[in-house]
Amino acid sequence: MNNFSLNKYHTYIFFALSIIFAFFNFNLDLEYISVFCFFLISTVGVSHGALDHEKGKKVIKLFRLKKIELFYFSYVSLSLLIIFLWGIAPIITLIIFLIVASYHFGKEDSVFGKIKYNFFSNVLFFFKGSIIVLAPLYFSQEETFEIFKILNVNIKTINPDLLLALILLSLFSNFLLKKNSLIHSLDTLSIIIINWAFSPLVAFTIYFCFLHSIRHSFSLIYEINKNNFKKGSGLFIKKALPLTVLTGLLFLISLYVLNNYFLLNSAILKVIFIGLASLTFPHILLEHLIEKNEKKS
Repeated sequence: MNNFSLNKYHTYIFFALSIIFAFFNFNLDLEYISVFCFFLISTVGVSHGALDHEKGKKVIKLFRLKKIELFYFSYVSLSLLIIFLWGIAPIITLIIFLIVASYHFGKEDSVFGKIKYNFFSNVLFFFKGSIIVLAPLYFSQEETFEIFKILNVNIKTINPDLLLALILLSLFSNFLLKKNSLIHSLDTLSIIIINWAFSPLVAFTIYFCFLHSIRHSFSLIYEINKNNFKKGSGLFIKKALPLTVLTGLLFLISLYVLNNYFLLNSAILKVIFIGLASLTFPHILLEHLIEKNEKKS
């Protein structure tokens, strides 16, 4: 089974499960749910970026450098810079993060067939991925604003009609991508369904771990071994495990420290979203550098 077929079936399964889970939406204890979401994001969620060190080796060669330590230093420094910027300018950092993340999610989830990358397609990727931000704002605005408040960003209200119009634009952008627009649309509909049924944190966890992360992992497995998915999966797990464990431990240590100053739920939300932001920027920059080099070669 090739990468296209694998991701296509994954879309169908995720869409079906989104509908099923929406009918079994239980109001469980918030702290229990938050802890469970934290566990999933710090393991399954971050695992799709756990081969960044392998990609870092490519970037080192690209710039004709010899020491891999330079990559690690740059990667960690950028992550720490994001955390620092969030501390001194949370509103600006959050806005930039949401814009960059929307584009990243839209682009990385659009793996169905070859898409011609240009300015127009990049705009479509942004609108497609923006559903991750728009859906919780529309269906659970107060809860989403409460999360923002915990992240030191205070927003009072956003016009629901404007949000609905942007959601429809996000859905419509799938058809402008032309190739396999129906499959793209099912992804967007799945995200709308889980945000309608669940709290923002739960909905994001389901999307991030079981759509975005798994789909990106499929692509990495396919790169490792195009002919044998089982062998590729085993090698991917072996390569991804060290950084996944390390990242999970860093998240856990950060949670332990922050829980001394904040309630558990607030500490979890800070670690999840600020932590993911600090990893997202270097991850996206790394992907961009590799992609840019591949276009030249």
